[in-house]
Amino acid sequence: MKKKLLSIALILGTISNLFSQNQTIEQDWLVHPIAQKSQIQIKDSHIILDNGLVRRSFFLGDNLVCYDYFNKCTQQQLIRSLKPEARVIIDGKTYCVGGLEGQKENAYLKKEWLKGLRKGSSDFVYQSFEVKSVEPFVNWKASTWASNTKHPEGKRLILSFLPQVQDLQGIKIQVNYELYDNIPLIIKWVEVINQSHKTIHVDRVVNEILGLVEEESAVVGSPTQMKKQHGIYFETNYAFNNAMRYDISDQTTHWLIDSTYTSQVNYNYETPCLFEVYPEKVSHIKIANGESYKSVRTHELLMDSYDRQRRGLMIRKMYRTIAPWTTQNPIFMHLVSQNDEQVVNCINQCAATGYEALILSFGSHLNMEDTSELNLSRWKKLADYAHSKGILLGGYSLFSSRRIDDDNDVVDPVTGKTGHAFFGNAPCFGSKWGLDYRDKIKHFFAVTHFDIWENDGPYPGDVCASTKHPGHENLADSQWKQMNIQKELYRWLNESGVYINAPDWYFLDGTHKIALGYREVNFSLSRAQQRILNRQNIHDGTIEKTSSMSWGFVPLTKYQGGDESAILEPLNEHLSDYEQLMMIYYGAGVQACYRGPRLYDTDDTKAVVQKSISWYKKYRDILNADMIQLRRADGRDWDGLLHVSSSLAQKGLAMLYNPNTEAIERTIILPLYYTGLTKEAKVREKEGTSKVYSLNRNYEIQVKVKIPAEGYTWLVIE
Repeated sequence: MKKKLLSIALILGTISNLFSQNQTIEQDWLVHPIAQKSQIQIKDSHIILDNGLVRRSFFLGDNLVCYDYFNKCTQQQLIRSLKPEARVIIDGKTYCVGGLEGQKENAYLKKEWLKGLRKGSSDFVYQSFEVKSVEPFVNWKASTWASNTKHPEGKRLILSFLPQVQDLQGIKIQVNYELYDNIPLIIKWVEVINQSHKTIHVDRVVNEILGLVEEESAVVGSPTQMKKQHGIYFETNYAFNNAMRYDISDQTTHWLIDSTYTSQVNYNYETPCLFEVYPEKVSHIKIANGESYKSVRTHELLMDSYDRQRRGLMIRKMYRTIAPWTTQNPIFMHLVSQNDEQVVNCINQCAATGYEALILSFGSHLNMEDTSELNLSRWKKLADYAHSKGILLGGYSLFSSRRIDDDNDVVDPVTGKTGHAFFGNAPCFGSKWGLDYRDKIKHFFAVTHFDIWENDGPYPGDVCASTKHPGHENLADSQWKQMNIQKELYRWLNESGVYINAPDWYFLDGTHKIALGYREVNFSLSRAQQRILNRQNIHDGTIEKTSSMSWGFVPLTKYQGGDESAILEPLNEHLSDYEQLMMIYYGAGVQACYRGPRLYDTDDTKAVVQKSISWYKKYRDILNADMIQLRRADGRDWDGLLHVSSSLAQKGLAMLYNPNTEAIERTIILPLYYTGLTKEAKVREKEGTSKVYSLNRNYEIQVKVKIPAEGYTWLVIE
């Protein structure tokens, strides 16, 4: 029996490790919303942000300084040492914004020290504050099915600072904080406002500086060897490189050593306990009189566990809260078309099977860059037809990894030539071609009323040394300007109701979905291999992002080579594989790109597709809820996942798979902590009769199941 049981505690950790021992399941914000709302209080010489989960406090003395960053769930204080609110380089000179000098001991901070500290002689000095309700960063309205259609609520604090230096008169710096209800999250950004009646150049804005408590001490060790503070997670809206993961895509977070911390254990003073946020390849941004510069937005999520599963749940909650558009999850097909008749036929097939959208895939006859009246009229007619059938219509367009010409491609700063971009060849988004591309895409969607844009090769961070491109001045500002062109386009499309697939990390500026994370050539392997590999990809790709933020891939026809064992066409000859691949993806709440010329070829195939989509829609709410990874596919024994929700009638749905050629019977432990259930659970297999199970002290139940050979089953928890 022990051999058959999988201890979920090994995966999730015990509940006492997941959450503060002083808290209960009823007080866990990931399970139940807390009663306290965000508030900003002014007490004597202190400004305090508090939402019941996180507290951040500022002292108003000779200048303003943050002295308190407190996780109310774990009772952890994060601030070790006072730092400025921000640091800016304007016209080549460096200035601190806020902050107080004179702290002699930097291993810890005592509140009574604050009154004796003084401002720096050239620092920007605090002048005033303003409190507002938070407003949507992207003015989004759901145009498809979504699990969350509400924008977040909370409070915004605006701190204004003015210069002491005469040369900077007329320049104001605003430090913005947003605090959100029911999540230990603060968003911070800085704005440099130029009212000096002259043009200035901003070379760098460090919009967050934190002297954090070190995660660990080591007498000998470098910053790369020592762990960073685990009690806080940082993410900014300045990330790219096609990794399908934020931590690898990030371009702004810097863990540094603190030279003022002379009492640290590390012999060479190299403990990584100073944290700063700024994009490294950005400088010399021209700000004319009356204009302003807004920094990246830093999302700071306080963490209460070392457990990767819980940390992933917290990060996913952040996306659902502050980027609710990522919870949209339309059911779509990827059509490879050669003519309009094929588009019409697939629109009809989508309508007949319950699909909600059709995307013209790469290799199709759609060209969004053709702005001729004939082309626009043609695609508007097809979009109108799709809408008459209740189907959304979208299409694919490639930006990067293509060559335009020497005048418009990114220029390498080392060679002075084109052809050395991230993807080899790529246009500069600030070139005339790049700006025209942006305008053509906007025009296409405005005229045709297309609903979905699949933007392959979005701006991947290429710098450009050209001094002739109209969208940037030179190398120094090229990345910042190109990034903003891309982000503005995504926000425009999002606010126009367009759903966006893009294989890079632009979620916080309006995109909806990214690739799950897979190796494309694996889709030339056999269908049997693909089933297991897909389940591994789902397991790995949904720990830090939600199912609705991810897309998978199912090649109906040949893709990246391979033989007949890799594809599903003719569909009627591979119905079992077709159904299993749909259930693998839909059972995880993940949409896949079913890429080919049709959804079905016979009535039997049509029935399989209809059955799968009907099942998905029946359980759609719970399938799009949070996911617990139960066991990663290894081809040897069962694997599975568990969707959980404390707010839905269905509290959980487990998908269990058997890769073996013989049926297996297993007793599986289901962790139900995040369902909100505390005493008992009703469990049924598929559409069978429910059985009542009592939860143990770790909020678990043991369920005996039989999984068919090379098949699957599911359990519903109520």
